[in-house]
Amino acid sequence: MIGAKPKSIAAQVRIRCIIALGALSMMLLLPSGALRAAELLMLEQSGCVWCERWHAEIGPIYPKTSEAEIAPLRRVDIDEKWPEDLANIEPDHFTPTFVLVENGIEIDRLRGYAGEEFFWFLIDEMLAKLPAEAKPEDRMTMIEPIPDKQSN
Repeated sequence: MIGAKPKSIAAQVRIRCIIALGALSMMLLLPSGALRAAELLMLEQSGCVWCERWHAEIGPIYPKTSEAEIAPLRRVDIDEKWPEDLANIEPDHFTPTFVLVENGIEIDRLRGYAGEEFFWFLIDEMLAKLPAEAKPEDRMTMIEPIPDKQSN
């Protein structure tokens, strides 16, 4: 019967799973830019020694960090055609340059790479400038347990 409340907890859990899968399916159908509010652009070019050093020291680690959860890395070769979706972002000729972007708007920019310790400190300062809703820990919602309404 439509609108009737499921009697068992297992049925209620199944319904929540179906709703969650439906929501996930809809998210997967959206353009990829719609899913990501913030990203960290790395402007680079071939032959850039500091870019290579960044890739050796930070490159393998970055995708596994909380920073990458907030702002995944997107590499942009400045010698290639500038991406259309970055029309509001000013290109740079100094590499590497890291540009924190949220919803197509530049939040902050870091020119150069002075080593691992400086990078993490400066990136954290940049990420702190993001609005609270851009950070995953602020977007998490709790799914409350379904109260057991069965009488003894």
